[in-house]
Amino acid sequence: MSTSTTRVALITGAGTGIGKAAARALLGAGYKIVLSGRHLDKLEAAISDIGGNHDNCLAVACDVGNPASVTAMFEQLKAKFGRIDLLFNNAGTFTAPTLAEDIRYEDWMNVVNTNLTGPFLCAQEAIRMMKAQSPKGGRIINNGSISAYAPRPMSLPYTATKHAISGLTKSIALDYRNDNIACSQIDIGNAATEMTHRMANGILQADGSIKVEPRMNAEHVGQAVLQIAQLPLESNVLFMTIMATNMPYVGRG
Repeated sequence: MSTSTTRVALITGAGTGIGKAAARALLGAGYKIVLSGRHLDKLEAAISDIGGNHDNCLAVACDVGNPASVTAMFEQLKAKFGRIDLLFNNAGTFTAPTLAEDIRYEDWMNVVNTNLTGPFLCAQEAIRMMKAQSPKGGRIINNGSISAYAPRPMSLPYTATKHAISGLTKSIALDYRNDNIACSQIDIGNAATEMTHRMANGILQADGSIKVEPRMNAEHVGQAVLQIAQLPLESNVLFMTIMATNMPYVGRG
C-alpha cells in the first residue's frame, strides 16, 4: 500500500516504444509504475528491460476501449499501490493510409475506441481516484501527436481522434482544476518506435512524393513526460510539442 510520499503512475500502451520509455524515466525518478497494454508478456518483458520488479511495477493486460477492462485495471492499481498521481494516456493505433470513402467501419471504430474512448475511460477512473484520495489530486497527460494540428495524407481516423484529444485535454484541465487535477497534452513528432518504422524507409508526403523522415530517440519523449510530471500541481504545461528537429512539419518542410 502506498504512503503519502509514494508517487504512482499508470501508463497505457506501455509494452513498447514511447510508453516503455516513459515508464523507464518515471521509474528512475522514484515512481511506482502500472504498465498497461493488450499483451501481458510484453508488459512483463518491459518491466525487466527498464530495471523494474514486482514491488515497484505492476503489469495489467487491458483493452482501454472496454469500460469493464479499464475498471478492472484501476481496481488492481488501487489494490497494489493505493493511489494514482499520474496517468499517461499513451495507447494509440492507426489505419493503413486510406481515403475516407474506403475506410471500413470496423477500422474506424478500432481507432476511435483506442485513441479517444480509451483516454476518456482511463481519465474518468483516474479522476474518481484523484478526487477521493489523500493527498487529493494528480496529473493526466494525454498523447496528442502532431496530428492533433496537422494531418498526414489519408489518415482521417487517426487525425480526427487526435484532434478530439485536444478537446478532452482542455475540458479536463478546465473542469478539474479546483480538484487539484492538472491535465496536459504532449504532441510527439517522429519518435523512433515500431509505429514509425516506415518513416525510415520513406513515407507519403502531402505532394504525393515518398520521402524518408528523420526520427528521434523515444527516450527523449520519456524525459519530456517526466519533466511535466515533476511540476508541482499548482503549475501545468497545457500543451507541449516534442519532435525530431528536422522532420517536415514547421514551415511545411
